[in-house]
Amino acid sequence: MGALEETPRRLGSGQSRCPYCGLPRDRVATLEYDWVMLEPDMAPLAHTVPAEHRWIELSDGRVTVYGVCPPDQFQRCRIEHRLACPAQPLPDLWPWLTALRGENARQAERDEPNPPPPSEPWPDAG
Repeated sequence: MGALEETPRRLGSGQSRCPYCGLPRDRVATLEYDWVMLEPDMAPLAHTVPAEHRWIELSDGRVTVYGVCPPDQFQRCRIEHRLACPAQPLPDLWPWLTALRGENARQAERDEPNPPPPSEPWPDAG
């Protein structure tokens, strides 16, 4: 027989290495008993994360997406490792911001300002 545990055992969570960047990521069961890879040791304020990317930890160790808007100002959440992975492209979290960046890039290419003329040399004070 096994020893009686003082605290309830968590659902098979653990860490693994990301195949893209090699950094650790937490493997956590979802409410539906699927798996999601979360960024370890990071719990930003929920209102700073888009609703569909907020993972809230439940008392049994599972997580669920927390889409309440606006969330409680002190609520913390977890984020998927793919959002923080330096080897993967960042998903389009805010389409309007992505569109604005694209338009700004096109405008910068169109405008391409001429470099400023060199400043006049200062006279020697010597």
